[in-house]
Amino acid sequence: MRPQQTVLGIETSCDETAAAVVRVDADGGVEVAASIVLSQVDDHAPFGGVVPEIAARAHVEAIDWVIAAAMERAGIDFEALTGVAATAGPGLVGGVMVGLSTGKAIALARGIPLVAVNHLEGHAVSARLTADLPYPFLLLLISGGHCQLLDVEGVGRCTRLGATIDDAAGEAFDKIAKALGLPYPGGPALEALARGGDAGRFALPNALAGREGCDFSFSGLKTAAARIAERVTGEDERRDLAAAVQGAIARQLAERSERAMGVYAERRSAPLLPLGGRDLRFVVAGGVAANAHVRAMLRDAAHRHGFSFTAPPLEYCGDNAAMIALAGAERLALGLVDGMDAVARPRWPLDEAAARDRPTHIPGRKGAKA
Repeated sequence: MRPQQTVLGIETSCDETAAAVVRVDADGGVEVAASIVLSQVDDHAPFGGVVPEIAARAHVEAIDWVIAAAMERAGIDFEALTGVAATAGPGLVGGVMVGLSTGKAIALARGIPLVAVNHLEGHAVSARLTADLPYPFLLLLISGGHCQLLDVEGVGRCTRLGATIDDAAGEAFDKIAKALGLPYPGGPALEALARGGDAGRFALPNALAGREGCDFSFSGLKTAAARIAERVTGEDERRDLAAAVQGAIARQLAERSERAMGVYAERRSAPLLPLGGRDLRFVVAGGVAANAHVRAMLRDAAHRHGFSFTAPPLEYCGDNAAMIALAGAERLALGLVDGMDAVARPRWPLDEAAARDRPTHIPGRKGAKA
């Protein structure tokens, strides 16, 4: 039996200013008492993407009243909190500093523990906000800035099985949407355009086909689709290209996930069999998990290999503070807290050993990730 936790979560890693209050009872039951997410889409739309300096300034202007709104909606005051959890990275470091500094101030003023949460760990536990999802599980984390497959054994215990070697799936969605003249944010706009399109009309590259391992690559697809977008004319062609892009991204995500399922099952000494009776769980989280076509393909892949399939509700797929609060509560229950010297980190891999020993990005490499 664990003590009940009531945690304030703060999330400011990109372009959402978010605060939430989450209660975790003694037997692990989770209640989201309040979740407030303030989007900065209108601030960044004229630029077709997130401008870090604008994002950080917007967080400064909004953070106080967003937290106040979350506390009011939860119907509690600060004395009721057992801890405060704030994203400490990875992300746009100016924004991360705003949320982490605010969390430190609250923890210091109220004399409660601070948990500096890895944003990716927040996504990893996001499905546990609404589902009875015990550890361990295989996680596909897919968002605008991240694309990786992880064996999640428990709090703070993640092993990387695969990651993108260039661009994330969400970045590919957004950049190709921009090439098609779609508004920001591009991912949802491309999904809407793709409805009813003929995905077989345009041939797009299938990166890393036949390559061993569970890594991803989307830069070639992004370049090929952008070049096709330059010459498409008419709404039908645009719709067909959007469908082809969405299908190609979903197909690669499913193919590489199926490889990871084999690796994961072997690690668990559980051979791949048709679904039924085994304790293999596949979880998909992050902003791209909101895409219905991607979800459907990944669900089918999971069931083919005997895995259950879990994804967060749409409201918890994108960046939110409820997932940060839950990650903080799980750490608090284990006595894992941080001091006032916790730093904001632009990069913070969940599997630091793999990032050190098997980096996906080589220092000195030229290109967008240099």
